[in-house]
Amino acid sequence: MAISVPYGGRPDPGLPVPAYWDAHLSAASGSDAPGGGSRLLDAACGYFTRRGLWSGPSQVLAAPGAEPLLLALLAAAGGDPVLARPAPAWQAPVAAVVGRPVHAVPSAPEGGGVPDPFALLEAVRRARAAGADPRMLVLSAADDPTGTVTAPELLHETCEAAAEAGLLIVSDETYSGTLHHRDTVLLSPAEMLPDHTVVLTDLGATLVPAGVPCALARFPATAHGTAWRQRTAAALAALRAVLPAPVAAAAAYVLTEPAEVTAFAAAANRLHARTAAAAHRAVTGAGGVCRPPKAGFSLYPRLDAPGLDAPALEARLGAALGRAVPGGHRFGDDPAEPRVRIATGALHGRTDHERRTALTAADPLAVPHVAAALAALGAAVAALTGTDAVSGSAGVGSRGGPA
Repeated sequence: MAISVPYGGRPDPGLPVPAYWDAHLSAASGSDAPGGGSRLLDAACGYFTRRGLWSGPSQVLAAPGAEPLLLALLAAAGGDPVLARPAPAWQAPVAAVVGRPVHAVPSAPEGGGVPDPFALLEAVRRARAAGADPRMLVLSAADDPTGTVTAPELLHETCEAAAEAGLLIVSDETYSGTLHHRDTVLLSPAEMLPDHTVVLTDLGATLVPAGVPCALARFPATAHGTAWRQRTAAALAALRAVLPAPVAAAAAYVLTEPAEVTAFAAAANRLHARTAAAAHRAVTGAGGVCRPPKAGFSLYPRLDAPGLDAPALEARLGAALGRAVPGGHRFGDDPAEPRVRIATGALHGRTDHERRTALTAADPLAVPHVAAALAALGAAVAALTGTDAVSGSAGVGSRGGPA
């Protein structure tokens, strides 16, 4: 019997599987070592070092997905996690597996994924006064579900507040490689508080096909970071959370980022920028209220209508579009607020052929199936809000492309 994912899972980037991925799947039998073998870890070190975070093999780990990796991190660190509100829908259920209560702190109005620093300090103070044990802040400067990017100034203030509160930081940087515009400034907490930050990234958003669970963690180069890594590796080994050898071999190849890999990633980001901007115009033109996306492949609009809350919006918009559109309650937001996450990768097509056509098109918004999906999105939102969609709001010109 199949097990359904109640919160709709991660947003699908809507990309074809690149030919080089299948070509580099090793035919080796057996499994890689828990935490990753030497070839994979060396490639992961290069990946982080090219992003300004020098890394040695003793600082990194690999796992089959961000979920088991966060589970192992929680088991290794002890205490409770503090999450932003809204937060990726998978994080709170992972904490529940190990019986850890989640302390949710509202994000600043200008960006999701990073808690407001003053609200963070107050939430931690109250939690400890009530006998709770918050120890770890999980944040995302480039965010799911909102697609926003937190300004460096606000991120710095939140990191300083976390340090003042004695919290370790887990920086989920899954979407840091999906910026829509070159002028968007994105920093890592590991650049601000290198001795207190673990970087977590799920490669399914960028370098690895979305259906292949593969994630990395980078630990501080300190005695504490080494101990945390060792405990995390032990937890992964106990869970047998091991990358299959063929996946480890292909992941090691893409992590070296040869020309064909970087070209595919660049084309994917151009596509995400165009379709996400067009979807934002379609949704806001039909009466939705939504911050413009700056990274990733999702929108997080509010759609106001009488009697419409998050669960009802999830059901009605999902039925209209024929796909999962999880409501805001899946991300820790108030169920009474009619918010929903819309994955823009679904606009790229349903088949590998359709997705490849969108990826390689000079103007993806003019591709018939993409244009039809944008029109359907605008019409579905307008039907809920009672607003006449603005003619041409999805756009087929050059608006919304990378700067």
